[in-house]
Amino acid sequence: MADPELIQALDYILNQSDEASIEVLAQAVIRRRRDIALFGAFDTPDPRRVAKALSSQITAGIGEGIEGMKRSVREMAVRIIREQAPELSDAQVEELCRAWIPQRSAAEDAEQSDGQPAQRDLWAAMIEQFIAFSQGTLKDSVDKGLRDELGAWPERYWNAFSPVIRLIISDYLKEKITEKEFNEKIGIALGMA
Repeated sequence: MADPELIQALDYILNQSDEASIEVLAQAVIRRRRDIALFGAFDTPDPRRVAKALSSQITAGIGEGIEGMKRSVREMAVRIIREQAPELSDAQVEELCRAWIPQRSAAEDAEQSDGQPAQRDLWAAMIEQFIAFSQGTLKDSVDKGLRDELGAWPERYWNAFSPVIRLIISDYLKEKITEKEFNEKIGIALGMA
């Protein structure tokens, strides 16, 4: 038996929609296809749920102080890695965590000259390498070094990027946004990270 919601939607499209409705529906289909391509058919994240989870983790981390927050961020990174790449060994997960979350003291963080967290610089470098690879401008020696160290690094990077960063990168690579818009949006996305 067919899905009653699907039948209702088809009835509306075929028997009741006008030109304006069809345009709205077409845009909705395009958006849904993009979401499925980025997140999978049933794995579209709920922004409110993610924000609430992050907020509660950060609140708990603040209660424990800076070191507690670092532990919380690390635990969250391990959980995300395990969800997105369950095939990785414990050693590989640990290696990724060390690369993504440098073990620095609060004093070392405060001494950084430009005032920007080292984490933002790491994400920016990963994005830059991924874009260069995708556009065919990445030096072979850099690609080889990354592959020697991380294996299939483009896939790992892509899976590590947040859905927002993936969307911005996709729009840029498909030339839906200019380089200036890309840089502004990535800057904002990394500022929120």
